[in-house]
Amino acid sequence: MSYRYDTGPARTFLGLPEEDSTFDRSRVLVLPIPYEGTASYGCGARFGPEAILAASAFLETYDDELGLSTEQLGFHTLPAIPPTGAGADAMTERVYDAVKEILAGAGNRFLLSLGGEHSVTPGLVRAFAERHEGLSVLHLDAHADLRESYEDSRNSHACACRRFREHVNRTVSVGIRSLSKGEADLIVEESIPVFFARDITGRPDWIEAVVEHLGPEVYVTVDLDVLDPSIMPSTGTPEPGGLSFGEVLAVLRAVSRRRKIVGADLVELAPNPGAHAPDFLAAKLALKLVAYARSNEIRRFQE
Repeated sequence: MSYRYDTGPARTFLGLPEEDSTFDRSRVLVLPIPYEGTASYGCGARFGPEAILAASAFLETYDDELGLSTEQLGFHTLPAIPPTGAGADAMTERVYDAVKEILAGAGNRFLLSLGGEHSVTPGLVRAFAERHEGLSVLHLDAHADLRESYEDSRNSHACACRRFREHVNRTVSVGIRSLSKGEADLIVEESIPVFFARDITGRPDWIEAVVEHLGPEVYVTVDLDVLDPSIMPSTGTPEPGGLSFGEVLAVLRAVSRRRKIVGADLVELAPNPGAHAPDFLAAKLALKLVAYARSNEIRRFQE
């Protein structure tokens, strides 16, 4: 599949006017991936990218924490990677092929991908790992996602971390509170850095350890069920006892200051009609992630 990245959908991230969201003008690319092929409980993640784009149009683009106007970066929303009915294996390859092509033409632009279910992430990581030697992955999630296969699929959403670990040497998982015995054994056998939610929620002393486990260049994948379902109920497999919005921001802020975030995805929003707060939370989190990753670049624009 040849991917076209010179045009975008009618709905754009932040609802920016055309002159501020062209490919040439923008330093950030936003890629919708509305795929949902291995959902094991609640469905609807395929509608996540559209809901995030819709909510983002109503966000204020001034970041009071950073004192920066984020819209100065320019956000170009790419055409969505179309889902395939050929199964998760084929979709993984489709994502990889498309993102490899996008990155080849992106220059120094930052790519933020919006899922869709978590099974889209291994293809993304593979493409980024080929361009960033020694890449590490920060994995924010309620679930370990370390199964070798699930429901007869090696590329299920429940296998996402197991698959993208095949393309990088270092991963750090944060917020985990649901896993199988086999996954727990693998964590011990391979000494995988995992920060369980029970050990970190409400405490400030874990973030530095997360940063220390990461390499100089980091890819961030955020499964929205890392958040407590009291504030993020719109996911397919919600787990009680999750992180707060502030805790997620704190770890992203620390990583952006000490490491270079080279790309990111935000996945597993399953919009619930009539419940708009989770859509806005997801859109705000996406914007904050980019702002942290590119804050120095924004400051240069304002000097």
